[in-house]
Amino acid sequence: MFTGLIEAMGQLSEIRDEPPGKRFAIDAGRVAEGVKVGDSVAINGCCLTVVAAAGKILEFEAGEETLSRTNLGTLKIGSGVNLERSLAIGDRLGGHYVTGHIDGQGMLRERKNDPPWATLCFEVPKRLAPQIASKGSIAVDGVSLTIVDADQDSFSVALIPHTLDVTTLGQLSNGDQVNIETDVLAKYVQRSLEMLGDGEAPLAPTHSDTDT
Repeated sequence: MFTGLIEAMGQLSEIRDEPPGKRFAIDAGRVAEGVKVGDSVAINGCCLTVVAAAGKILEFEAGEETLSRTNLGTLKIGSGVNLERSLAIGDRLGGHYVTGHIDGQGMLRERKNDPPWATLCFEVPKRLAPQIASKGSIAVDGVSLTIVDADQDSFSVALIPHTLDVTTLGQLSNGDQVNIETDVLAKYVQRSLEMLGDGEAPLAPTHSDTDT
């Protein structure tokens, strides 16, 4: 579990083909501190397992499904990536609950710069639209953001100078692909409404559940 508060930007230092997937080596800087093999780290919002750790270099493996569903397959040596270690007991929850399971890719449709701020409009698959609402939460390349506006196939966010400086979102250009994870609560609401629409009644407690 993550919060969408990026700890640092890492840099991709090596890519190795390991069919049907790939192995990535990332210079994680201070994020590598205390990280060991088997730990989870979000790379551009995608939860991956550390398979090797040496100094500041962390290595990860991504399978065919991950490469096709996320923008990790388009990364090149030297690419910057957003990094966040998984939550530990006692950590503050400053963003929103982020699972690290990417729902799909979005594309930057328009960028409006109003220095030092910027407003970004992303195009997304229409199937995600029911899970995206104005003033709701969304993770874009792992960054927890508040949605300004949303319609049938897009949404916009306003980025403060700090976010532009410390995440890869500040480097985006029109047409760039990003990883999208919608709010997990929105998924459950949509699922419940779909079940009601299919005529399935919500679960109710039985007598045995309420007996004391």
